[in-house]
Amino acid sequence: MCYTGYKFVIIFFSLLMIDLAIGQERVDFYPNGILNMKQSVDVGDNIPELFFYKPTHQDKNKVFLIIPGGGYARVAMSHEGHDVAKRLKDLGYASYVLRYRLPVDSQMLDKRIAPIQDAQTALAYIREHGDRHGITGNKVGVLGFSAGGHLASTLSTHFNISYIGEGEYRNLRPDFSVLVYPVITMSEGTTHLGSKKNLIGPVFDERDVLRFSNEKQVGSITPATYLVHAADDKVVPIANSLLYQKALDDFGISNTLYRYEEGGHGFGLTNKKESGDWLEAMLIWLEGQSLEVKTLEVKK
Repeated sequence: MCYTGYKFVIIFFSLLMIDLAIGQERVDFYPNGILNMKQSVDVGDNIPELFFYKPTHQDKNKVFLIIPGGGYARVAMSHEGHDVAKRLKDLGYASYVLRYRLPVDSQMLDKRIAPIQDAQTALAYIREHGDRHGITGNKVGVLGFSAGGHLASTLSTHFNISYIGEGEYRNLRPDFSVLVYPVITMSEGTTHLGSKKNLIGPVFDERDVLRFSNEKQVGSITPATYLVHAADDKVVPIANSLLYQKALDDFGISNTLYRYEEGGHGFGLTNKKESGDWLEAMLIWLEGQSLEVKTLEVKK
């Protein structure tokens, strides 16, 4: 083996040992190739990844798919991804952190659906292959932040449509939903303009504005939802969470809003401007929920 080959092997196993040391494992959740990609295009590092965190002693039956934010312009993998998974791991919960594709016209056949394709593929993978990772939980939910909260709410309201193609039936509905300072609507004046432009712009079709305004997609079996938002959030107004909560209330869906008066946007696990542990409160709420629901037929 040449020097370059030895160097590659050393780097690979070094990264593997780092992953193992923190209980993190990359999993191949697109074994048959990434969907919706243009041919012969350099995508750089805009490639979906999924990281599994298994607790040393898993004593909880809930599993989290964590979706970080970033305005659909980047993915905040650290404080809204890996840090959250590590804390859940310490509390006995298994989780997966999703690095989804950023929507880029030059790379994708349809950039609007690339993030939800990654989220649906990840959810299906967890349900179908979780036993390989020793997961004992049978309830898989989604936890999303900011634009990742928009993607999580899309996953929670578009589950009757398969964006990942035909094949055998898959349950694409999360069992529960946690949305932290989420972008919910695409409506002008309330949305986060950067997220809206990156996902469905820069020229907006009103059909897409409606389609991805997820307060308008809530239905009778939308998952039970825990919302977290600060009233002084000037980046993503709390009106986003309030719109979603009203829609949930209209359909009688169990929900609650953990409201900070101060905190702004993007605080992750810890709001430095106000006391209170939203994640601890969320887990107490979640463990008290009945998550049983009938299964919908998925449109392909």
